[in-house]
Amino acid sequence: MIRPEDPLGRLAREVGARLAARGWMLATAESCTGGAVAEAITAIAGSSGWFERGFVTYSNAAKIELLGVAPLTLERHGAVSQAVAREMALGALSHSRAEVALSITGIAGPDGGTPEKPVGTVCFGWAWKRDRPQVRSERRHFAGDRIAVRAQAVRTALAGVLALCRP
Repeated sequence: MIRPEDPLGRLAREVGARLAARGWMLATAESCTGGAVAEAITAIAGSSGWFERGFVTYSNAAKIELLGVAPLTLERHGAVSQAVAREMALGALSHSRAEVALSITGIAGPDGGTPEKPVGTVCFGWAWKRDRPQVRSERRHFAGDRIAVRAQAVRTALAGVLALCRP
């Protein structure tokens, strides 16, 4: 359980303050973190003022059905890819009332890694509405066990939202 006074809770509180100051709502699309970003956010009292909804799309079918990820994107790039992360973030944005969305897809381990995508590989997407929806993504590699990889992924995703909210 994430506590508001923990480092992750403090980060979530800062994200909330920045979103609220702009009157923006956030949506999340999570795979390997299984809702951990939503948990960090909802640990903050008043988060209903800036957190619109979260999607946990662990399977490829869920990514397709709930977020509109193209089957061809999954086939060409695999679920753990920047292309899928971008489509997940855009899907969360278009299937919500949020102005900002984040996505996470990765291999938390201990199994599932390949030489091209080892355990600890995580892809992120951040989408936002300006004149039209925009998106950016990045791929990271985190060290440690499943818990450590997931925690680092949550921190990175929230830090990306902070970057979007800078004045």
